[in-house]
Amino acid sequence: MEFKQIQELIKTINKSNISELSIQDGEFQITIKQGMEPNPEMAMHMMMPAMQPLPAIAPQMPIAPAAPSAPALPAAPPVVAESSAAGNTVQIKSPMIGTFYRSSSPDKPPFVSVGDEIKKGQVLCVVEAMKLFNEIESEISGRIVKVLADDASPVEYDQPLFLVEPA
Repeated sequence: MEFKQIQELIKTINKSNISELSIQDGEFQITIKQGMEPNPEMAMHMMMPAMQPLPAIAPQMPIAPAAPSAPALPAAPPVVAESSAAGNTVQIKSPMIGTFYRSSSPDKPPFVSVGDEIKKGQVLCVVEAMKLFNEIESEISGRIVKVLADDASPVEYDQPLFLVEPA
């Protein structure tokens, strides 16, 4: 099985309700698992005939769609919740399942960084769901304290994305 085929399998499983997939082709065997883990990255186990584990496969940076060809979707309102553990900070959570991106394309700067002052309605990130890029806007004004999700990583519904100190 080629690397590109494995990547396509991971993408397909990520977009489906399948929690585990095992494929065996001769002596080659691959098992891909996804579940409700604290870290939403998929657990992937690969074994060769001699039972030697292969290194983990890092996802490639996706190609951003051309702005004119994709119709702009209305910004999805992020879920905002108070964080009792962080004191005077508010968590901005993902309103959907998808892939989190800090910028509109790989060659553009991030929408926001730690220490940036933000205003209500300002775009903080993009969450891609089913080939549609949804801009996530802030529901509060304040200052970004921490970015909680890694760029180009899968996020779950209600997963914290940013810690914000309200203004």
